[in-house]
Amino acid sequence: MTTVESRSSVAAVGERWARVDGRAKVRGELQYAADQPVRPCLDVAVHRSTRPHAKITAIDTSRALAAEGVVAVVTGADLYAEFGDRLMTGPAFSDQPCLAYGKVRYVGEPIAAVIAHGAKQAREAAELIEVSYDELEPVHDVDKAVLGAPFVHDELRPSIVFGDLKHLRGKRDTNVNYEYNLRKGDPSSVSGTTVSYDFWCPPTHHVPIELPFAAAWCEGERLELLATTQTPSYVRQSLADLLDLPLNRVRVRTAPLGGSFGAKMYDRLEPLVAALAWTQKMAVKITATREEAFLLTTRHGCAVAGSMTADENGMIVASTSDVRYDTGAYADVGPRITAKSGLVAPGPYKVDNVHVRSRCVYTNKPSAGPFRGFGVPQVTWAHESLADELARQLGEDPVEFRRRNMLREGDIAPVGTPMHSADFLGSLDAVTEAIEWGTPFVKQEGTLVRGRGVAVGMKAVLTPTISNAVVQLNQDGSASLLISTIDMGQGSDTIMAQIAAEVLCLGEGDVRVVQADTDVTPYDTITAGSRSTYHTGNAVRLAAENMRDKLVELAAERFGVVATDIKLTSDGLVSAQTQENVSVSELLHGHFGARGTTLTAEANFSTSWQPYDHENGLSPQVTEHWFAGAAAVQLTVDTATGRVHIEHLAVAGDVGRAINPAMVEQQLSGAAIMGIGHALFDQMVFDEGQIVNGTLLDYQLPSIKDMPDKLTPIIIESPHRTGPFGAKGVGETTIIPLAPAIANAVRDATGVRITQLPLTPERILTALEEQS
Repeated sequence: MTTVESRSSVAAVGERWARVDGRAKVRGELQYAADQPVRPCLDVAVHRSTRPHAKITAIDTSRALAAEGVVAVVTGADLYAEFGDRLMTGPAFSDQPCLAYGKVRYVGEPIAAVIAHGAKQAREAAELIEVSYDELEPVHDVDKAVLGAPFVHDELRPSIVFGDLKHLRGKRDTNVNYEYNLRKGDPSSVSGTTVSYDFWCPPTHHVPIELPFAAAWCEGERLELLATTQTPSYVRQSLADLLDLPLNRVRVRTAPLGGSFGAKMYDRLEPLVAALAWTQKMAVKITATREEAFLLTTRHGCAVAGSMTADENGMIVASTSDVRYDTGAYADVGPRITAKSGLVAPGPYKVDNVHVRSRCVYTNKPSAGPFRGFGVPQVTWAHESLADELARQLGEDPVEFRRRNMLREGDIAPVGTPMHSADFLGSLDAVTEAIEWGTPFVKQEGTLVRGRGVAVGMKAVLTPTISNAVVQLNQDGSASLLISTIDMGQGSDTIMAQIAAEVLCLGEGDVRVVQADTDVTPYDTITAGSRSTYHTGNAVRLAAENMRDKLVELAAERFGVVATDIKLTSDGLVSAQTQENVSVSELLHGHFGARGTTLTAEANFSTSWQPYDHENGLSPQVTEHWFAGAAAVQLTVDTATGRVHIEHLAVAGDVGRAINPAMVEQQLSGAAIMGIGHALFDQMVFDEGQIVNGTLLDYQLPSIKDMPDKLTPIIIESPHRTGPFGAKGVGETTIIPLAPAIANAVRDATGVRITQLPLTPERILTALEEQS
């Protein structure tokens, strides 16, 4: 044993470590799910409905079965005969079969699956299947669906996943599968200046670069599955329920995802390949085409009728919102989106009189599900447009109007929950300062008119949830981290490695994150809603602290001192009393008496909440923490073409503490760019239930030429008292206020308030013509 002077610990948190998979990504070496080695699999293709709402009267599969390379054809009726009602899956409602039986509810719904030697053979054979229909009246419009018949489902079927929905079981004659109401004070009792508008956000698609993929096979009496899922723990439970198996007979693996934004969450392709593999005893795989990906899930189209009232002092005294989410043919997680967004529909403002009615509505369209922002961008589009218009009608600066009315530390949000670590004011000030809000600028140059706009976003983190983490410290001093958070491109593997390294005084590259595998990595509720840095990060921090405590105990025993005398440093463990020092490698070798051993520590982190009152929607703790963000933009509108050009976009997000500032800036910028798409380009267009722009040739996304001349991401750090090193999350923060910030700038430039997204050149020109 030697006595040496230890140096200070290596800093990990707050450092701009490179992404752990960055080199492999840019070299094309990273293996995504469809690249992973699996046993040889037969290919699956599906035959899809051509009707939006119809009874299936007959299916002729004979031509498909006779096609070259075809091994089997399976219909929804075949699977229902095997599984009964267990065929129906879904996180909120058990309402969606992986293959339709008896009835179809949207154009493109899968009806039968072809299993063949080769994807081409499977797809060609799927086209040979003939389906006879007895057509039913469809309902395509969310407001018509709210009013009554025709009904998409005969009755509501809440799943066992969300116990708070069980009172809805068996409810009939409705397309509204969930309704959230927030009632505080009485908006009708106040007077002042009121603005009211009807807003509309169309359904959009996530467009992740990597296409959805799933492969499944039987391994003895077990089912194994590899898929592009961001919810492996949920999928394992869902497949175990479907196949009626204990959890230890279902294994779900995943891989780094090439983007998701919610598109690969909950039940997508996994129930179909699992059911086929289990019933046919074959190894099968399915890779969705780009066109099929448009049918798997969408962002909710949303209509909001909103109003906002201010008194003579410019204080917001009332806010109302009637929100209707178009969830399509199946609920997915729509009821949760309806409630989580409804509780922030009044915005980040102190308002005493609030009424929110938020409803999730079935229609005959592809199912809508989670999308970056979880429904909040849609209601933010409404409340930030209203706040802006109200300020303008009062003759006030929109920034100063917001500053005066904004929620601050300790204030009670309209939903009844106190605010902590949600720096709306700092975010607003940062973005307006960045674009030099108060300075004069040239308002018009020829046909170009110039304007500035600002908006603020507010969102609650997903609560309650559960995360677990296991740290294995190897005898050589390196570490393996076992978690089930999925790195979808957000950089979570790097962030989690930094958190563990900070506690254990390890350096960059010393911690490896093991890919999610339900046989190996511990339970995690979900990778979504910007929750991972906070929830899984806390589990990682706690597991690393448990590991540190174990090392300290071993060192204290070795040195013959009390544990409080031992300090862990980057050089190992040192005794303050004796100045004796030992490296981690020496310590573990001495403890186990062998090389290559591991010391293991684990931890759990769970959050709690107080459910909102179903009568008034209020809760003293509706969320674990809040996200705050803001966007400010300066742009020009060409009054001859209607085109918008963004000169400067500044976005800010309060992340509590930036574990890795470089990746936080990337997340802020990425969310902002996606928000530009929602503001100016993205929309799914339907004609009688048929998607007419469901290809990348027809679905317009922003290109590099549509990027702002200048994009400024700003990190706001308002540490959260229970976050890992004060951190919260960041993934959704700056997509939330983007569309209203751009629309408010267009309003400033043109004098026209447009209330429908996206702000296409045609829509802007029409508004200008109507104004003139």
